Amino acid sequence: LHRTQRLVGAFGIAGEALGADERAFFKDAEPAGYILFKRNCASRDQLRALTDDLRALHGRDDLAIMIDQEGGRVARMLPPEWPAFPAMQAFDRLYDVAPSSAIMAARWNARAIAATLREAGITVDALPLLDVRQEGASDIMGDRTLGAEPMRVAALGRAVLEGLGQGGVIGIVKHIPGHGRALVDSHHDLPTVTADDAALEADLEPFIRLSTAPMAMTAHLVYTAWDAERPASLSPIVIENIIRRRIGFDGLLMSDD
Repeated sequence: LHRTQRLVGAFGIAGEALGADERAFFKDAEPAGYILFKRNCASRDQLRALTDDLRALHGRDDLAIMIDQEGGRVARMLPPEWPAFPAMQAFDRLYDVAPSSAIMAARWNARAIAATLREAGITVDALPLLDVRQEGASDIMGDRTLGAEPMRVAALGRAVLEGLGQGGVIGIVKHIPGHGRALVDSHHDLPTVTADDAALEADLEPFIRLSTAPMAMTAHLVYTAWDAERPASLSPIVIENIIRRRIGFDGLLMSDD
């Protein structure tokens, strides 16, 4: 993705193929990329035709076409057309028994996901989650997370990023600076995290360890220790002071949907 490109966001598409109005709009808007959802994924041939069409529309082989293909309950490309992959919690559980095997399994699973995506012409996956799971938090994270211990989350997250990269897909670390303390589902309500700055250091740790990741996705959470008025996605304080400076992430930063 060209850093100097005029960034207009990642656009969504209504159906399984581009309509005439969409084609004209996207051609004029020149978005930074596209994000695909289940409504866009019907079959292997259809999906590849769609992504080829998007690349042809802009004349760019490196066009960012992304998707949420985590495994488990968050997957847009579904069986029987595409393989099912396990939720990330599987690797956290394996780590309890055999840490090295868990890291290797996470890497190879991500590489298999990447192979599936590349066949479909998809170049970016919204994975891995670096959110540190907290007791009593909303189940919106739940089995999607890589654990409750920051260093384990970082180690497994690095393996996922490496596996995706080995398969030719760019990973997105999310949800920076950490979604693990949300008590409500941010798809429906605005979570407010009241933990103090010292406690939040644990949430930041995996993102600090993987701050060189090329892309990151922000969290729609209010962190009262940093900005009591605005969620992280809309907070210059959190973005500049916490994400850019304290974590040290200087890659492409995007909002969650």
